[in-house]
Amino acid sequence: LVCVTTFLLIAQPASALEQQTTPIESSVPTFAELESARAVIRQIRINPQNIFDLADSEENNWLFRLANKLHVQTRPEVIEQILLFKRGERVSKQKIEETERLLRENRFLYDVEIKAMAYADGMVDIDVTTRDTWTIDVTGSVSRSGGDNKTSFGVSEHNLLGSGLHVGFSRTSDADRKGTEFEVSYPQAFDGWTNLSYTQGKFDDGKRQAVAILRPFYALDTRWAGGAAWNTDDRIDSIFNSGETASQYRHRQKIFEGYGGWSPGLIEGWTQRFLIGACIRNDVYLAEPGRTAPALLPVDQNLHAVFIKHELVEDRFVKLRNRDQIGRPEFFRFGFNSQVQITRSLESLGSTRSAWLYSAFASNGFSFASNRDLLVSGTVERRIASIGVPMTQIGGAVRYYIPQGSNALLFTSLSADRISGGGLADQLLLGGDDGLRGYKSRYQAGERRALLSIEERAYTGWYPFRLFRVGGAAFFDYGRAWGGLNQNTANPGWLADAGVGLRIAMDRASFGNVLHADIAVPLNRTPGIKSVQFVVKTEVTF
Repeated sequence: LVCVTTFLLIAQPASALEQQTTPIESSVPTFAELESARAVIRQIRINPQNIFDLADSEENNWLFRLANKLHVQTRPEVIEQILLFKRGERVSKQKIEETERLLRENRFLYDVEIKAMAYADGMVDIDVTTRDTWTIDVTGSVSRSGGDNKTSFGVSEHNLLGSGLHVGFSRTSDADRKGTEFEVSYPQAFDGWTNLSYTQGKFDDGKRQAVAILRPFYALDTRWAGGAAWNTDDRIDSIFNSGETASQYRHRQKIFEGYGGWSPGLIEGWTQRFLIGACIRNDVYLAEPGRTAPALLPVDQNLHAVFIKHELVEDRFVKLRNRDQIGRPEFFRFGFNSQVQITRSLESLGSTRSAWLYSAFASNGFSFASNRDLLVSGTVERRIASIGVPMTQIGGAVRYYIPQGSNALLFTSLSADRISGGGLADQLLLGGDDGLRGYKSRYQAGERRALLSIEERAYTGWYPFRLFRVGGAAFFDYGRAWGGLNQNTANPGWLADAGVGLRIAMDRASFGNVLHADIAVPLNRTPGIKSVQFVVKTEVTF
């Protein structure tokens, strides 16, 4: 992977809020104690910090000083809009902890600290200190995974002039298509929580355009949500067998969805949300000149429907380190979470057929002795298949974390899913990016799929140049996709691979993904499968 970052000189904006902090007083109670004392927030000081801490001798060098000088710090009012607590309100430990989670979700922030600084006469002052990431990303990359090469070049700014606005342009080339894409999004429009976004892409096999205005349930106590999204896509879709393209066809798609939602808020640690909306989806399939078409094209389909949705969220989040990231705080959802949506498609509204459709998701987390953590989830969905009739897909996943001291962990994941009633275009895929690192991408296909992955992870304290965090993994994968009309006849059985890999987390950049450099050996090899796969790619997690 080749990654080049370019610094651009931009004038610093004036601060809109006071940014001076007060020395910490040892007598200041904790937020839990302040809440019990019914303390009232007197003052909130916003203190955005630059990328590097020049008070730290290891970060006070000419390169980091230059980066700080060229970087436009996040505006204090951008941080203030995200805060769930306000001046004049009573202290709420829950709101302060949730605010930290929300702030850390922003790619332009590297670190967040919220502290009570002074307390007297029932009034408390709170300091919110954040540290920025480098947000201008000029990058070129070459990666390989599952036998496929992928190249990209792009330039993006994740925090334009410190405003939270994201603008980006990229050019990519992979096994499916190549082309360019432009995107812009502003997640703090209007009331500070409405996300406006626009994307336009042009590719060698078609084009894509998407527009959205979404005001989500951004916090557990948010009382309303609403939005609309529109998307058009014209592309070539492929059907694969043994990792090779077996047939292709043109797929033209138009989607519109609008919804509104209401919630009574956070009550005794639980949040319920109710949504109602309408959706339109039109799919057209055509044989493409010069491409091998499947024996049967997917069936054209119009879905015009109304839906209702219910969400249930338990407020139980746990702050951990060295799980899916290296050396950075992570918030894991250990509470119960469920989403159920029922959709009614009607011919009277313009649908191809009337049908009841649904989807449901549930997850929960459990903690055991020695800080062992188990996360489980399950899904079920009934949707219109590519052959024009309803199909059902069910699945489940388990993730198990077993810490071995502070710098090592045994991670195990198990997932399984199946479909019934689908066509060739609905098959489940396995291999490469879809799991099984030692095999080609999309090597197996079928109506059933199962995958077991075991990783021994190491999180080192090595922090080169104060920019990268380094880790490593030894892994074993075991899985299979089978059933249906498009099975891999050359190697249809259970497959396994083993290998080792390097993990490098790009710590101080808003595009801070984790670089994976793996060597994977397939253990069930047939002619056409390399004895060693070199996998280089970036992922969101370890």
